[in-house]
Amino acid sequence: MTATATLVREPEICATWARAGLATDYFVYESADEWVFAGGVRHEIVLTTREVRITDHGAAEPSMRATPYAVRPAQALEEALAGLDSAEWRAYGWVGFDFCAPFLGAADHLADDEVLAHLVVPEFEAFVGAVSGIRFVGADEDLRNRMLELAERPIDVADGARRPLSVDDDPSDFRGRVAAAIGEIRSGRYEKVIMSREVTVPFAVDIPATYLTGRSANTPARSFLFRLGSLEAAGFSPELVGSVDVDGVVTTEPLAGTRAFGVSPREDAAARAELESDAKEIVEHAISVRTSYAEVASVAEPGTTAVSEFMTVRPRGSVQHLASTVIGRLAQPYSAWDALEVLFPSVTASGIPKAPAVDAIYRLEATRRRVYSGAVVTVSSAGDLEAALVLRSVYRDGARSWLRAGAGIVGQSSPEREFTETCEKLGSVAPYLVAQDGQQ
Repeated sequence: MTATATLVREPEICATWARAGLATDYFVYESADEWVFAGGVRHEIVLTTREVRITDHGAAEPSMRATPYAVRPAQALEEALAGLDSAEWRAYGWVGFDFCAPFLGAADHLADDEVLAHLVVPEFEAFVGAVSGIRFVGADEDLRNRMLELAERPIDVADGARRPLSVDDDPSDFRGRVAAAIGEIRSGRYEKVIMSREVTVPFAVDIPATYLTGRSANTPARSFLFRLGSLEAAGFSPELVGSVDVDGVVTTEPLAGTRAFGVSPREDAAARAELESDAKEIVEHAISVRTSYAEVASVAEPGTTAVSEFMTVRPRGSVQHLASTVIGRLAQPYSAWDALEVLFPSVTASGIPKAPAVDAIYRLEATRRRVYSGAVVTVSSAGDLEAALVLRSVYRDGARSWLRAGAGIVGQSSPEREFTETCEKLGSVAPYLVAQDGQQ
């Protein structure tokens, strides 16, 4: 079914649906050409460090089975999805940073019941496009009518509702942790590591409203908004960890090298010129592209891996990045999940080489990342998969809300500059927070 009414902006519609209580669990994802609102849960897959839990919510009596697994985490998810009782499906969810620990030698850092990934096959989907209108899958007539009515009167978040948050304090000694990482790099333990810091939000965040205000000020590669279980998040992803289309084309988009953006045309141009000539930023970017190329080549047909775009500058909200694109054609017998595993975690959110960099992250960061620097994932029974990097996001679990940002550390890094870079990145979200009703 396609709506005949003139659409308001797509994110307004999706944020309105999220706020309307259409489903307890939902997932909004902005792809290259349309938004999708996936509501309800027909099948649920939760992957922990020791078992995969599959719940069938579509049966008359919902049932859950938990099965230990001895394969790689990506293979465990692939097998769980292949075993669903539906011939055709689309799944949505998140893969946390901890997903990488078992295959990068960092499993000792995890608890036995650590959640690595959470995917759902929804009860219904609504696809929203500026040209195509609204298209429904799996929604009954009453639900379709209600969603169309809501689309005609979307929520409006007044500027005065925003609660900008200062991000200049450093209670976890991020600068000191960066200095420790620089020392380890100079001693030869690894080439690069991304160090991040968490910023507590002192009020409960209205996640859908924040998504709406933040999306209007950002230029993401992808955006997302979800509530799965107790975890809520909204974000403006600057890059793809990786994607595999139905024709088997693998794509990854490493971004590394950052300067502020959105200050003024003159200052933005000066920052761009500095970014394009800064030796530290260029080195950081080049080694990231080198690693991404090798990762794609490891699962691609020989001769098909290429850097299709190299070291351009892409604005992403409050910052601008050096950006490249690496592509290849998936070789047999590899699947889209194999491609995600070799690309995960993103080189621009972990480090080089990945195993010692990930170990450094677990040792040196003050708090655990959870979904931060993992990926939001959409995947279908047709074999395609897309994973967008979870950065520039706000998170909420119960009454606790928080932000997080990081910076790429190499031997030439300065702790003060890297702290400033985290502030610049947090500027994509911190000014646009909206408190839940009744919060002061």
